[in-house]
Parts: sequence; C-alpha cells; structure tokens
Amino acid sequence: MKLSAGIMLFRRKEGGVEILLVHPGGPFWKNKDEGAWSIPKGEFTENEQLLDAAKREFAEETGFTCEGPFIELTPLKQKSGKLIYAFAAEKDIDATGINSNTFQMEWPPKSGMLKDFPEIDRAEWFSVNDALLKINAGQAKFIEELLTKL
Repeated sequence: MKLSAGIMLFRRKEGGVEILLVHPGGPFWKNKDEGAWSIPKGEFTENEQLLDAAKREFAEETGFTCEGPFIELTPLKQKSGKLIYAFAAEKDIDATGINSNTFQMEWPPKSGMLKDFPEIDRAEWFSVNDALLKINAGQAKFIEELLTKL
C-alpha cells in the first residue's frame, strides 16, 4: 500500500478560517480546478517518521518549512488505495512565493522528449467553503475534522 503524509496549513481571518491548498503541476492537471487541489503531501517509506515525512514533503512542494505546533488528523484512505496521514498547523505564508521541486516526464506523449514540470504549479488560500469545493474529495474530511478541533 502506498503511504503519503502532508501538512494542511490554516490561518484565521476576520471572515473565519482559511485553508492553504496546492494545485498539482504538469500537463494532465493544467485545466483541472474543482476537485483537483490537495494539501501539500507526498509518499514516504515505513522507515520514516510520519511527522518528519510530512514536514519534508511540505518543504519539497512549497519551499517553506513548518515547525508546528501540529494537530494530528485521522488518516484517510483514497479511492486509489493510498493512505494519507495529515497534520494541520496554523501558519500564514505567502502562497504566491511557493517554490516546488520538479518531476520529469515525456511530453508531448510519444515524442521521445523529456520535460521538467513543477510538482505544484500554484498554491492558494481558500475559505473553508471554497476549499471544500477545490480539494480532492478524498481529502475533504481533513478540513471537516480540523474545524471540529479548533
């Protein structure tokens, strides 16, 4: 089973809570919006501590570090079978300042040419209601659980 860990940042604004979500990079995701966003996360091995993996993946995908304090959220199993572990943390970052690592894939398909793409092409702060529309449906319970813990 594939394992993934991530950090969901939140901040408090006058209108309530806002959630930071990231949009996956690459040509497949270019024109996808609702249901395509995610918390910053990534795969890890069973040899790595959950929180260490979540912090590493957050840094790789955003270019920012996060030291907590953290709120541990209930792991969620995705339709793909992947198990996602998440931690929430209250921190305000400039979403326009993300700097994601990249991945390489053949593009255009069957061209024989390899091209680099950012793992995350953008990040944005959303109100809770908008975040629930934008986030991958399999991760929405992270937002709902966070609200019960605040």
